[in-house]
Amino acid sequence: MLARAPGVFIVTFTLAAFSACGPASSSTGPATIVETVGDTTVVRTLSGSVWVEEATLVPEVSIGEFDGPEEYLFGSIWSIAVDDARNVYVFDEQAQHVRVFDSAGAYVETLGGRGEGPGEFRRAEAIAVLPDGRLVVRDPGNQRIEVFGPGAGQTDQWGYNAGNTYSMSPLYTDALGRTFLVARDLSREGFVMHVIVLGPDGTHADTIPQPSSPYEPPTLMAEFVTTSGSAVARAGVPFSPEFLWTVHPSGHFLTGLSSEYRIDLPRDDGVLRIERITDPAPAHDEERAGRRERITRMMRNTDPDWSWTGPPIPEHKPFFQELLAGRDGRLWVRLATEAHPVENEDHDPEDPFSAPVLWEEPVRYDVFEPDGTYLGVVVPPDGFTPFPDPVFDGDHVWAVTTDDLGIERVVRFRIRSQE
Repeated sequence: MLARAPGVFIVTFTLAAFSACGPASSSTGPATIVETVGDTTVVRTLSGSVWVEEATLVPEVSIGEFDGPEEYLFGSIWSIAVDDARNVYVFDEQAQHVRVFDSAGAYVETLGGRGEGPGEFRRAEAIAVLPDGRLVVRDPGNQRIEVFGPGAGQTDQWGYNAGNTYSMSPLYTDALGRTFLVARDLSREGFVMHVIVLGPDGTHADTIPQPSSPYEPPTLMAEFVTTSGSAVARAGVPFSPEFLWTVHPSGHFLTGLSSEYRIDLPRDDGVLRIERITDPAPAHDEERAGRRERITRMMRNTDPDWSWTGPPIPEHKPFFQELLAGRDGRLWVRLATEAHPVENEDHDPEDPFSAPVLWEEPVRYDVFEPDGTYLGVVVPPDGFTPFPDPVFDGDHVWAVTTDDLGIERVVRFRIRSQE
């Protein structure tokens, strides 16, 4: 054991050995330091991973067609969910209903539809599954959570008051059967959001502030005058860090400020802090210049005399763009990655907001076990989309894919290593 400052000491520094128990394991593991700082356990990965090499996603089941039965044609998929039996629930915002498919991808039934009555949606946004198999649907249009199940044809309605606002955030559930929804805080001015927690029976359990950080991202502003008075247009500085959060199946908030590779997960016995020693992705000069030009055009469309007075665009990107939690408690971190230029085939020279070159960032995820062990990076295939949020469970991933014709499908993937 190495000497440290009071209250901080290294517990272990190992190249851990792991048995071959999954699709992507090896005889060596990551170099990891574990420290205890008060009630916080810090798991810091210095190098390496359990999977050793990058893991890929192999498609197993695909749901969706270009042409065929209506049940397999999607308009606009906004949210997906999966239950313990691997039944797949797909919320189509355009149709305002949820289609259910079994684990083999066969159509089972359609839930919901437009309306204001029981089992209907006015303007639904997101879905999730409770531990007992009930489906919950957030419908701000009807100011309620619509519940389907547990029996066939059974519905329930859990009302909430959020000023008829739409958060566009996921709907979360935890292992205790609670439902977490982001909604407007009507007790405060502006569009301040908080989190409403509902118990397994829909009763109000708590209302808590949305997780936050003292850090404030830099903002660019342009003032302009309207018929009703003065107003302000705002834009963030590209590639600035963000404070991100999600709900873990344990019911705790997983949080992180992306300026550092540091993620916190409270537990009943303290806080788990996950850190990884790695370099941030670069932001290329041409990429930064394109972002700056686009914002300048947008602001000058409001104020012709506007000039860039904010901080410069960073030369490196934040470490990550999104935090997610698997149904099994694993932690998934969507990384900010190095982009490459692609010619914009739809470029319109007459449109000042149309760029001749687009910068595409490959999708990559870091994956950690619930105890902070770094498993490695997952590289999704072309067509994989990170929105809506994929569903992760063990060695499987359910996600929306889009082909060259814009056809959306829900695909179940299996994680496979490159070994």
